[in-house]
Amino acid sequence: MEAKVFANQLIKWYQFHKRDLPWRETKDPYKIWLSEIILQQTRVVQGLPYYEKFVAHYPTVHDLAAASEQEVLRLWQGLGYYSRARNLHACARMVVNDYQGQFPGTYDELLKLKGIGNYTAAAIASFSFDQPAAVLDGNVYRVLSRVYGIADDIASSKGAKVFAQKANTLISQEEPADYNQGIMEFGAIQCTPVNPSCGICPISESCYAFNHNAQAKLPVKLKKVKVRDRHFIYLVLTDGQRYYMNERGPKDVWQGLYDFLLQEHKAMPDTESVLSDLAEKSGGMIILEDESVEYKHILTHQRIFAKFFKVKVNQTGWLEEQEGLKAYSVDQMNDLPKPKLIDKYLKDSIF
Repeated sequence: MEAKVFANQLIKWYQFHKRDLPWRETKDPYKIWLSEIILQQTRVVQGLPYYEKFVAHYPTVHDLAAASEQEVLRLWQGLGYYSRARNLHACARMVVNDYQGQFPGTYDELLKLKGIGNYTAAAIASFSFDQPAAVLDGNVYRVLSRVYGIADDIASSKGAKVFAQKANTLISQEEPADYNQGIMEFGAIQCTPVNPSCGICPISESCYAFNHNAQAKLPVKLKKVKVRDRHFIYLVLTDGQRYYMNERGPKDVWQGLYDFLLQEHKAMPDTESVLSDLAEKSGGMIILEDESVEYKHILTHQRIFAKFFKVKVNQTGWLEEQEGLKAYSVDQMNDLPKPKLIDKYLKDSIF
């Protein structure tokens, strides 16, 4: 299919079928950048409430830059991929300090900002500044591979180059924003991973996958993610009024977030051994107040199986001196940024 015909059909389809989303009603690069960072690896239905919260709390990039990292992490809580939140905050400060609060208007300059890669730079450049920079995300890979029969592995460096070259030859020079929005929207609601709506597709006659019954085979992704199982015991230690928590340190996947004293085991231990070890370590009387059900928390590369033991201890000095924990009231705990797993337990059992 000729590039211009393909682009025009996608734009026409998009203008008729596009979803009503707030970041599509503005050319403000701050709001567009915010939406793109939030929506990375996040579905629209999950990301939309976070976008609305961030815009409400931080209406401008200056407001976000002035916030503390802890405030930003607390607002981000539940989305996962917390490095994105830290990069979001660092980028806002970079825009304010180095660019006088104005996002740069070119693809190449946008790439210099913290946490902004090829996709996000192309999205901001096209949506805010009408530059013909083609976006490449999972939806775009799927549409291009199926329509044009591209069988290169999308996880390979060669595949990335092939798709990038193809995408940049197809993008509309006159309407780059609608083209980029259109191809992503088309992949999200029409050319879906499973059961695409080929029967009502405006370009099915020219689609390689449709004509060769290859929808399930394209796009090609050969690299498989290895997932490992981990078994966590969280000790929810309390003096009866306050709870002892730990702030995760630098280079940690949960850096800046708070959790409880953690033990990791090869398999889930029994209750008696957990309490026996804790009693020996604490050197004082302990009382088991509650033992949680087993929680399952799935991350990209791992499955975490966790249990929480709420234990009252009568000697707490060792918690701060040896373990580096600090005491927090229930209200203070509620205000701390926490991993989704910890937040779920607290809502189930404490709050």
